[in-house]
Order: sequence, then C-alpha cells, then structure tokens
Amino acid sequence: MNKFSLKDKTILITGASSGIGRSCSVECSKSGASLILIARNEEELQKTLSLLAADTKAETIIADITQTENLEELIAEKVTTLGKISGFIHCAGIEKTLPLKKHNAQLYADIFAVNVISGFEIAKILSLKKYKNEISSFVFISSVAGMVGEIGKAAYSASKGAVVSGARSLAMELSRSGIRVNSVSPAMVNTPILEKMFENIGEDAAEEILKKHPLGIGQPEDVANACIFLLSDASKWITGSNMVVDGGYSAH
Repeated sequence: MNKFSLKDKTILITGASSGIGRSCSVECSKSGASLILIARNEEELQKTLSLLAADTKAETIIADITQTENLEELIAEKVTTLGKISGFIHCAGIEKTLPLKKHNAQLYADIFAVNVISGFEIAKILSLKKYKNEISSFVFISSVAGMVGEIGKAAYSASKGAVVSGARSLAMELSRSGIRVNSVSPAMVNTPILEKMFENIGEDAAEEILKKHPLGIGQPEDVANACIFLLSDASKWITGSNMVVDGGYSAH
C-alpha cells in the first residue's frame, strides 16, 4: 500500500485557479484524490480542471471566500456529491509589497481577510463531523515572509506569521477530532504573483532575490508535493508543524 497516495480522499483547495493552488489541484489529482476546488475566477478555474488527471472527480465552487455567509451551504452540497472531506489546502492568498507609509488599515484588513480569516473559517466548517472523515488533514500555505523580515511586507508578513501560529493552535484543538493541522512556508515560487513582483521591482532587486535562494526559485509543484505528503497517511504523526520549502532561503 502506498502511504503517499491520496486515493479515496476528497480534498478541498482554495485559490485553485492559479499558482500554488492550481499546482496543488493538479498534483493531488495525479495522486488519486477527488477534489472540491474554490476560486473567484471561473475561466481560470476551468483551465485548472482541464489540467487534472483523467477520470478525476472534481467539483467547483465559484465564490469569494471572504464572503462566508453561504459558504457552508456550497461546501455541504459538494460533500453530498463527492463524499466527506479528508483534506483541505488553503492556498488562496494576496501579496502586496509596499513601503510602510503606503500601508493603511484597509490593506491590513484585506490581506488578513483572505490569507488568514477565510482559511480558518473554512477549517471551522470542515471540522464539523457531518463534513469530515474520521481522520483528516488541513494544510495552510504560509510563507518564509512569516518567519523572516522583508522590506515592504509588513501586512503580508504579519498575515503569514498569523497563519503559522494559528495553525498550531488549531492543531492542538482539533487533534481530539482526528484532524491534523500543519502549515507550509515556501520562499519565492515561480507564479504569476512573482512575475508581477519582478516587473515592479526592477532587474537589480530581482537579481538580489535570486541570489538568496541557494537552490534557485521554486516551482509550484515543489510546494504541492509537500502538501501531498502532509495530506497523506505517510505524515500521520505530524501535526502543529510548519514545513519550510524554500530552496535554502531561510538558512541565511
């Protein structure tokens, strides 16, 4: 028996329309999972569906996860179709690099709403007996920015630090319900967010960032593979941990 397989597991993934979320969706499908994919952009989510392994059972929810009023109903409907949830990956996230003088209360609120609060709200729904399998695993995508200081990232870093510490508390509380909770902290990964950032900061600054990654910039599937491990039975004795997947970035 392959302990790393996700066969017979239903995994819910937020932010599934691009970047790490799309890659997690594709790699989980290759590992045999059924999927409930959530994103705001229907066109991009359809693209993700087209990349999944053949015969993957997948359902989509087009929704803004910061508007949580009817989210439980939408999830309940998909669970009825695909079966109870064995895993959850919170990939939805927004990143802003701005000097502190350009930060304001609204920016903090917007970033925390997506990166932190919506993920914990979904975890609350999925921790209910009627939606989850006896044993399940929740994975929150954090960032090395939640552990090391980075210029221009006060709000983003604060939100990702909150993900790590919040996930630890969830791990303690939900262990009695058979739920493991961990976070994954990537460094720079080759996604549309990174491309956009590199366009804004100029060649020299981009070169500096590249130098800080001894193994180079990561690919989204590098993060997805770490998530698959944490969702699988191979990691059954791991909870409350933050797995750093950063090409050596935080070893400096």
